[in-house]
Amino acid sequence: MSRYHLAQDTRKCIGCHACEIQCKSNKSLPPGPRLCQIVEVGPKLIGGLPRTAYVFMLCFHCENPWCVAACPTGAMQQRASDGIVFVDHDLCVGCKTCISACPWGAPQWHPELGKVVKCDYCKDRIDQGLKPACVTACTTQCLEFGERQTMTEKKRQRHAESVASFENSSF
Repeated sequence: MSRYHLAQDTRKCIGCHACEIQCKSNKSLPPGPRLCQIVEVGPKLIGGLPRTAYVFMLCFHCENPWCVAACPTGAMQQRASDGIVFVDHDLCVGCKTCISACPWGAPQWHPELGKVVKCDYCKDRIDQGLKPACVTACTTQCLEFGERQTMTEKKRQRHAESVASFENSSF
């Protein structure tokens, strides 16, 4: 499993897609492949009012990634140092086996390259001590990136606070 985790506070997300745009710009992607995406959920009636939520989806950088196991050329790899799953484009022959193997749809077809691309947490930026491009572009700061343990604790804390505030609210 990746040493890192990218978390979203769905309460803050406004569905502006700045993360998607920044990702595409950073990776020089044409229309088509989306390494991360905002999925709209709703609208649903919540407390009698229509509400829409936005969920940020990207590669999960699995502990035992099916895409890596399925790749016949070794192009789909996982870094031993931190568990980041990435594509070595010099080895990719465009067979799309990794696309079929991933249950989450993380590997995407790049028609201009004739190869597969996927989220790699902007590993080049991480190696420089920077955050992934999508995180830096988030207008509401709903995306956070860090060590898995730290991000899990933040998520637990956020959940505990929301439960506590709900229990103390009066309708």
